[in-house]
Amino acid sequence: MSIELGHFTLVLAFTMALVQMIVPILGAQLRNETLMRVGEPASITSFLLVTLSFLALTSAYIQSDFSVLNVWENSHSAKPLLFKITGTWGNHEGSMLLWVLILVFFGALVAVFGRNLPLSLRANVLGVQGAISSAFILFILATSNPFARLDPAPMEGRDLNPILQDIGLAVHPPLLYLGYVGFSVAFSFAIAALIEGRLDAAWARWVRPWTLAAWAFLTGGIAMGSYWAYYELGWGGFWFWDPVENASLLPWLGGTALLHSALVMEKRSALKIWTVLLAILTFSLSLLGTFLVRSGVLTSVHAFATDPTRGVFILGILMVFIGGSLALFAWRASTLTAGGLFQPVSREGALVLNNLILTTATATVLIGTLYPLLVEAVTGDKISVGAPFFNLTFGPLILPLLIIVPFGPLLAWKRGDLQAVSQRLFWAFGAALTVALIVFVLIDRTSVLAASGIGLGVWLVFGSVTDLVVKSGFGRLAPSVALSRLKGLPRSVFGTALAHAGIGLTVIGIIAVTTLETERIAAMAPGESVEIQGYSLRFDSLRPFTGPNYTEDQAHFSIKRVTGREVGQIVSSKRLYTARQMPTTEAGIRTLGFSQLYVSLGDRTPEGKLVVRIWWKPMVTLIWLGALVMMTGGTISLFDRRLRVGAPMPHKARPRMQEGRA
Repeated sequence: MSIELGHFTLVLAFTMALVQMIVPILGAQLRNETLMRVGEPASITSFLLVTLSFLALTSAYIQSDFSVLNVWENSHSAKPLLFKITGTWGNHEGSMLLWVLILVFFGALVAVFGRNLPLSLRANVLGVQGAISSAFILFILATSNPFARLDPAPMEGRDLNPILQDIGLAVHPPLLYLGYVGFSVAFSFAIAALIEGRLDAAWARWVRPWTLAAWAFLTGGIAMGSYWAYYELGWGGFWFWDPVENASLLPWLGGTALLHSALVMEKRSALKIWTVLLAILTFSLSLLGTFLVRSGVLTSVHAFATDPTRGVFILGILMVFIGGSLALFAWRASTLTAGGLFQPVSREGALVLNNLILTTATATVLIGTLYPLLVEAVTGDKISVGAPFFNLTFGPLILPLLIIVPFGPLLAWKRGDLQAVSQRLFWAFGAALTVALIVFVLIDRTSVLAASGIGLGVWLVFGSVTDLVVKSGFGRLAPSVALSRLKGLPRSVFGTALAHAGIGLTVIGIIAVTTLETERIAAMAPGESVEIQGYSLRFDSLRPFTGPNYTEDQAHFSIKRVTGREVGQIVSSKRLYTARQMPTTEAGIRTLGFSQLYVSLGDRTPEGKLVVRIWWKPMVTLIWLGALVMMTGGTISLFDRRLRVGAPMPHKARPRMQEGRA
């Protein structure tokens, strides 16, 4: 496929996005149905055009067309096919094109699945989506053109950054962008509501599925990025509080608050103004993350761009959309009604407390991320805000939220009975206390944090199970009746329980690996062994290996229990990518239950031995398993028929009464 065709279709997509931005909104203002309906075909056409553009760039990567500057800078003919394809978005220009592709994809989804929305609302939503699309397509065309040619064409490419030549690149960025960009739909709904001055429970029902989908994707994207950094960088950590990591966490926290706030608005017509503001702020945090990664203000293994021109352009986009939306909110907020009232001890009250804690935690992470940049801009001094700050501020803020999570779903709307809910959670509390005591007595008597933290995770898991047990009637009704009620529960109830249980699993994994991890560093020669946590690791051999575009030295280790039973093998390596002459460390990992043995190679000692770092990471896989459970919960909730966009709930027709029968 011609690269010029890709460039041309992107220009056409920009033109179509302008049409999508202007015509439907103008039609809504003029009450012209014909103009309002232009948004649907325009958004679908934009999606098709950007898809063609993206396929053209992907084709150039597959064919190793080094006459394209972007391909020459980020590919190599010897690179495996999978990494040629994923290399399309393994750079600034290509990743921005993927960003825009997902953006117009969501716009097309609104056009297809939002046909039962009020016509004027749909027109305004698609118009706002068109405005966002046109801004970012213009950004690509003006500052980040992936279709620039080289003349003469080089014979070979410079290869992709070696740490990006991994299956994680095939999964992490698309999931992350689906989350980032998915919040644009909630943003567009918020702006459309402010334009129309119409905000009700139906609006919250339309917003929730889009927010839920974005939240689920972002959860998966963050988890995949964490696991990629864990095994690919060879450092053995799952989260570094890197500013770019924080940039993805911020909209996740905001989106979590938005999900719960929209639920209150839908069920009780309360928190209307706050929900609209959260929709604006959540997508604003997504835009801020885009700015941080691509402006050059941050130096990070995750960051793409270093061109200040691009940063200025994205800063302009931020000013227009964030500043404009907040100005519109300030102008229209006084015309919106606050909504219904409720008692502090109620499900609404629990969700409000949830929002207060989440937004405070979000502000803490935001301040810690931006403060070094502000200090450098004002004084020229460079400072760093690292893990100690975030651990001492974010952790204590989130702790109360984790404690109250099981209470929320069990409290009644409007007025709840805290004592009754506490009694229902007695068994969950008992299970948590029992596990905490077991950890403290049998595993580590020196770590109260390990016992209490793992107990907290168990509290969340069993609290979620309690929610299902109580709502299905187990213990009060006959087992067959309770089982029937369990099967009949709305999917969103199962989704909520899974999401909360997933948080519990992640908490267990984080606390266990943080407090109970064991590390050994040894200089080893073939034939030598090291013992760690009941396992014996024997260094068998060091063998050379040649890959398609790299060479490496593979260290083979045998694992045995101290009792002598064979467990398996681990292969760890030091790799050199020949095109860039860039070395990487490929960690060897062996999963044993929910725990892992992690082996990373260092340099040679003067005696010729190899420095080997070995970690025993207890329960570490629960960190990502919990995220997968959360993502599954969000997906199940999406299939709840009450969350179908604009679709009224079907009602069965009542059978007619026969004549002569009462």
